[in-house]
Amino acid sequence: MDAIFVFEQLLNGLGYGLMLFLIAAGLTLVFGIMDTMNLAHGSLYMAGAYIAARVHEASGAFALAVLVAVGVTVAIAAVAEFLVIRRLYRRDHLVQVLATFGIILIADDAVKAIWGVAPLLASTPAALAGPVALLEGLPYPSYRLLLIGAGLTVALGLHLLVNKTRIGMLVRAGASNRQMAEHMGVRVGGVFAFVFALGAALAALAGALMAPISAVQIGMGEAILIPALVVIVIGGIGSVRGAFVAALLVGLVDTAGRAFLPPALRAVLPPAVAADLGPALAGIAMYVLMAAVLSLKPAGLFPARG
Repeated sequence: MDAIFVFEQLLNGLGYGLMLFLIAAGLTLVFGIMDTMNLAHGSLYMAGAYIAARVHEASGAFALAVLVAVGVTVAIAAVAEFLVIRRLYRRDHLVQVLATFGIILIADDAVKAIWGVAPLLASTPAALAGPVALLEGLPYPSYRLLLIGAGLTVALGLHLLVNKTRIGMLVRAGASNRQMAEHMGVRVGGVFAFVFALGAALAALAGALMAPISAVQIGMGEAILIPALVVIVIGGIGSVRGAFVAALLVGLVDTAGRAFLPPALRAVLPPAVAADLGPALAGIAMYVLMAAVLSLKPAGLFPARG
């Protein structure tokens, strides 16, 4: 195991962590600010991936595909928010879980009806298909560098939006004390609708960007939802900063576990045992991280105030 391989895995973990952040940031805002448990958040990620894959295939323009995917997904989310989600704001969390699980089933059936059950194969943009020589002996895929750059840019933009703008102030006011904000003239319902749309846009963006390097298939939303929930628990519910730090930790730990645990076990265990045990242990690495963090900080690394 050399330094080049370790550096490559660090980049892989960073890219995965930043994509997790895009999903978890919207989810933690919806849960932390609106007090709404939205299990269907992963379906927005799936919608972004499917729409981007199809538009890119039809047009050949990846940037257009991403924009269309985000726009259409936000429109779908706006309809869902108007018809279902806003009726759940003051309801019990169990009701929210059941209702949004129903949305998952509807979304999966809608995908089957529109695109069928076979996975889609999304192509990497031609301009980003080749590698970039970062270091001597380390050609790294240029598309994965785009993911890292996009993730960092969105993270910075979201930080500025939440902390430096008027809409961010209104969001924080509605989260801290909804009744007082309403008495002061803040349209909390409109603020919540904006937060839900923002979360949908971030999830769709993550899905669109991940489409060329992951399987675009039914159930991908549910699969990504579990790591996203781990991220918001580690980071602190409602905290964008916590989601960012936790997503990077989860991305690095998960990637390192899958890259380094199997060969390490093969050095001390029979090959057949190591082949079975390595992936299993790698798969639970992020849960071990979550347990370790919660044992020290039960509210997460950076719990939201208010």
